[in-house]
Amino acid sequence: MQSATRLTLLLCAAWAAALLYGEMGAYWEARLSCSWPSASSSSPSPNNHVKIAVIADPQLMDSTSLGLPASSIALQAVEFFTDLNMRRSFQSVILPFKPDVIIFLGDHFDGGPYISDEEWQESLFRFKHIFSMSEQRANPRVPIYYLSGNHDIGYSAFHSPKVVSRYEKEFGPRNYHFLSGEVDFVVVDAQTLDGGAKQSKERFSTWEFIQTLSSGNESNPRVLLTHIPLYRPNNTPCGPHRSSPVINQRIYNAPMDQGIRYQNYLSKETSDLLLRLLKPTLVLSGHDHDQCTVVHSTTFGPVTEHTLGTISWQQGNLYPSFMLLSAGPKLSPNSTGFSQEVLTNLCFLPKQTHIYIWYIFQFVITVLLLVFWPKNGLSSLPYMNKFVSFMRSVGTELISRTKEKDDEEDGEFEMVWDAEGSMHLVKKAVARTPSTNSDSRTTGRGNVVARPTARKHQSEPDSSVLVEMGSETAQEDGGKLPRPSKWNIRKVLQRLFRVVQSIVVIAALNVPLYMMLLFKDWIDR
Repeated sequence: MQSATRLTLLLCAAWAAALLYGEMGAYWEARLSCSWPSASSSSPSPNNHVKIAVIADPQLMDSTSLGLPASSIALQAVEFFTDLNMRRSFQSVILPFKPDVIIFLGDHFDGGPYISDEEWQESLFRFKHIFSMSEQRANPRVPIYYLSGNHDIGYSAFHSPKVVSRYEKEFGPRNYHFLSGEVDFVVVDAQTLDGGAKQSKERFSTWEFIQTLSSGNESNPRVLLTHIPLYRPNNTPCGPHRSSPVINQRIYNAPMDQGIRYQNYLSKETSDLLLRLLKPTLVLSGHDHDQCTVVHSTTFGPVTEHTLGTISWQQGNLYPSFMLLSAGPKLSPNSTGFSQEVLTNLCFLPKQTHIYIWYIFQFVITVLLLVFWPKNGLSSLPYMNKFVSFMRSVGTELISRTKEKDDEEDGEFEMVWDAEGSMHLVKKAVARTPSTNSDSRTTGRGNVVARPTARKHQSEPDSSVLVEMGSETAQEDGGKLPRPSKWNIRKVLQRLFRVVQSIVVIAALNVPLYMMLLFKDWIDR
């Protein structure tokens, strides 16, 4: 019983450590493993750089995500844990960097074009709660810029004036630009760039905006922000940070030239035209849910594009991430080294899927240990006794050898010369007193030692007596012995009771801890 109690306490400590790391320590580790980018690894980011945090594809889950009713408990549970993970990532990892600007690269919702106004408002409330800035006391009014994604307003084939108006009312225009740290950031609605009717209103307004910027001031470096990545040839390597296979170009058009139903990259013609008109030094995109870094060749030089992975652990990427970007001032009036003015660093968030898998694995190990743990501990196992005996014999042998060596070292030696004049060290003989045996007795006749005679063997009880005693015992018990099956059932029930009792103790100590860790990050302070 004492062994089972020790095991229960040990499992309680193991669960507490796992929960503290999975719900807190993993986020601290992610925070410490990242930093603002700098021109060299030895120098920090300059103070005159504007610090920008970039987030892609939160894609809040709703009734369109899993095909579950909006009021179902299963969907609400998935929404809660997904929202909680993103809120922790934002509050515990991103905000402690104290960014000056935050950029979202689109796909704020999952079923934005298809859900009702009521569900859309509910998703909007969740979005504001997850990415709340109220807890950033040092600078609560951090500017936030949003891009429209295909999960927010749909592709050109599904554009609805009501959906577009609903989005723009809350998140602002779909095409605009802003200045940060002498760097011009250009935001375009990539869903309207390709395909569709030639005279569509959304497509025309987007390209008109791009044409206007192309004839403007080009003294500042530009960063192009587009939700859908630019074109890249099939099987283009994406760099070391990508975790999933590269997806090649896919474009599906609606019939009768009514627009695009799906695309994962922009077309080559559109991408080349964008790069030629805007001449960006850097392109940031999302949509792919996984990291990808490619370099586009242009007439004015190579252009790097970073496709960011999703921040959500529920969107097909086991390694969620975000980006830290430093936008610096101009180097000099005649300088063209824009690469030193826009610095980026990709940062990874905790692997929440792996954490939940570890919880499941630890639960299975806990149950197995409680079920199969010996009643008297590991010492009751036969092989454990043999192992302990073997280790004791090895220890005894080592101690005896050490003792003999010490006796040899403590002995006295004398110098002896042989006939040839060589000197040798010879150990002196030490007179030892003969040990006497307590059981031996000496007699007075010479050196003869008289040993005690062997003890007489005790007479064993007669077998007939054993039979009679056994029969009397059987009669006292009513003439019935316990059946093996009932005895086994009793042992199983005792073991089951002990397992349930231990699980209740572990849960009683760790469930309150887990609930406290959950809601400390969920409730606004």
